[in-house]
Formats: sequence, C-alpha cells, structure tokens
Amino acid sequence: MKKPCIEADLVVTLIPLLESTDQEMLLHAGRAIGRICYDNRDLQEELVKVGVISSLVRILTDYAESEPLVHVDLLALCNLADLDTAKEALSKTKVAEQLVKQLRRAENHERLEIIFEVLQALAENDALKVQLVEAGVQEVLSDILLRLQGNSQAEDTCIVKAASDLIVSLFLSHLSTCLVSPLSLDGNCIRMVQVGVIHQLLDLLEKHVESGDVSVQHAALSALRNLAIPVVNKVQMLEEGVAERIQALLRSEMPPVQFRLLGTLRMLADGQADAAEILGQDPMLLNRLVQWCDVKDHAGVRGEANRLLASIVRHNRSQEVVKAVQEAQGVKHLVSMTTSEHAALQNEALNALAIASAIDLGIFHLKESQLVQSLHRLLQDDNTTPEVKYNSMSLLCSLLNSGNLILSSL
Repeated sequence: MKKPCIEADLVVTLIPLLESTDQEMLLHAGRAIGRICYDNRDLQEELVKVGVISSLVRILTDYAESEPLVHVDLLALCNLADLDTAKEALSKTKVAEQLVKQLRRAENHERLEIIFEVLQALAENDALKVQLVEAGVQEVLSDILLRLQGNSQAEDTCIVKAASDLIVSLFLSHLSTCLVSPLSLDGNCIRMVQVGVIHQLLDLLEKHVESGDVSVQHAALSALRNLAIPVVNKVQMLEEGVAERIQALLRSEMPPVQFRLLGTLRMLADGQADAAEILGQDPMLLNRLVQWCDVKDHAGVRGEANRLLASIVRHNRSQEVVKAVQEAQGVKHLVSMTTSEHAALQNEALNALAIASAIDLGIFHLKESQLVQSLHRLLQDDNTTPEVKYNSMSLLCSLLNSGNLILSSL
C-alpha cells in the first residue's frame, strides 16, 4: 500500500498535521508518515527539505511526558538520522538536550536501544557531538553503566556495550581534544574512568595499531591524556595497566601517534613515583625515548621525548631509575635540553639533572657532556629567566659536592 499512498501525495497532505496541538492527531499522522516513508531514502530527503525535523524536535520538546508520542518521534528520528541533511538540520535545533532528557527518563531496554541508535548516528556530526557533550550525555551514560555493571542478563550486556561504544565514539574525530576538555572537570572525568571507558579506548587503540588507522589512534590517545589529568585517575589507570598497554604502540612510526603517546605517558607519570618507576625501568621504552630525543624531522616528538625523560627522573628519584637512564645514554639529552629555547623545558631538565646528580654523581662525564659550559652560558645570558638561573645554580651546588668531579672536568 506504500506506492499508491506516495503516488497520491498523501505524505505532503499529512505533514502539516504535525503542527497540530491534538496529541491523537500528532500520533496517527506521525505513524502514517513514518510507515509510508520507511526505507525510502528519496522520500526521507523530501521530508527533511520541507522542514519535518523542526516539527519532530518540537513534539519531543512539548510532549516529553507522552510515551506514545515520544516513541513515534524517536522512531522517526532513528529513520532520518543517517541522512547528512537531517544531521545538518538537527544541528540547528536543541535536539541534543531533548535526547539527553529522554535518555535520563528511559526505563526499558527498547527505549534505550532506540535512543542509542539515534545518538550513535548524530555523534558522526561534529557540531552535534559538541552539543551532546555540552548537554551532559557522558554523565547520563556513566550513570547507566554504573547501574548495569555486573549484570549478566543479555539485554543488560547489550545496553552496556552500546553505552560504552557511544562514549568511545564521542572521542573519535579531530575534535577529540576539545570534546574531552569539558570532561576534564574532575567529576565527570573521574566517573568516566570508574565505569571502564579507559579499557574501551585501549581496546580501540590495540585494534587500530594493527590496521594502522592513525586518526583513531590519535583521537584515543588525546582522550586518554586528558582523562589522566586528575590524580585519582592516574592511580586507577596505573593499577589497571594502562601504561603497559599504551607501550604496545611504541612500534608506531607515525609522528602524530608518537607525539600523543609521549604526552599520555608524561601525564601518567606526573607526580606518580610508581608510574615513573615502571617507565624508567623499561629498557625498550628508554631506548625508544633516546631515539626520539634525536629525531630531526618532528620537533614536537623530540620535545615530548625529552620532557618524558626528564619527568621520569623528577618524579621517581631512585638510584635504579637514574642508572637505567644513564645506561640508555639519556643523560646527554637532558644536558642538551638545558639549552632549549623554552624556559619550561630548561627548568625541567635542570631539575632532573640536579636530582640525578644528588643520587649518583658518577653519571656525569662533564667534559663530554658540556654541562658546565651550558650552565655557564645560562648564567651569563641576560635573557635567562630568574627561575632558570636559580635552578642552574642549584645544579652547580650539587656538582660542587664532589671536588674531584669538578677538578677532573677542568
């Protein structure tokens, strides 16, 4: 019966009825339009062109408590959401807020599944993705995951997977860094880690290491780095083996991935002695770091590699880690880092060298390393910041604890 309805232009006649205030009229008109247009892309495109999207969002807003109307409305959105024209039209409405409200209200699996299907489609659009995050979709998804965690029923398992997949998809675009920034407000960020988002991201990373999808690796690492900012998250992520799993990406030869990988590891090590120890006693990691410290064609990778090397020493302060860095020939890179044009990097290097020298003065071959000459230049240069000069003098004081060491360098 679809064909004669279409040929008779019945859809065009029904569309104005979506502006009615009679709920029965809205319900039956919506059902009729949905059934006639189902699986007909041309007709669906026509619906979008004549403005059906604004009518659907209005119904979802004005009749949010009406279960039958909401059900029909969500089915309609589900059928249209795959169209780029529909996504564009929806991005100019407040549909994100309304869908998040419905997600909070949803009590049965069928309703949750329909909403998840709509959200997954909308999350492919950058503007709608931002709107969904701003509307707090991640908080509602976290609540759902917490509520259903540990349930073994098949329906619950499907919902948990859908919610997890949706959270992960929120990170997968060039906007991932921007999207995670709002989550960096500790509450949401911590909840995301508590409900297991980290493992979803890591599974994704490991899968795409093999396929070589750099955009996915880059996005997931950006998300991980931002999620590692709160201290409590660092602890949990380390306990769950995040650092070890990330290191599987060390074989990557793609500079964008290397850059994010190094930034993520540095964020995990920040203030965490245990993390710094794990990283500082991994020969493969240290050797890779030293290679990256010398890379010529990507300044970002070179800078992050040096910063991570300094961070490992600064945050662990153990003789074993200092010795491992020395054996990997990393000390010379810390010395070179003191000549960086950025004061922050100079200070990080000077602090790391001061700690290393206090632990083991034997790590320096001063003539070969040119450390004394570098410190001399820093102290003479009028452009050197007061903090860098202070840290340079602190390092000199540490070195002066060994008269033989200094004499042998003259």
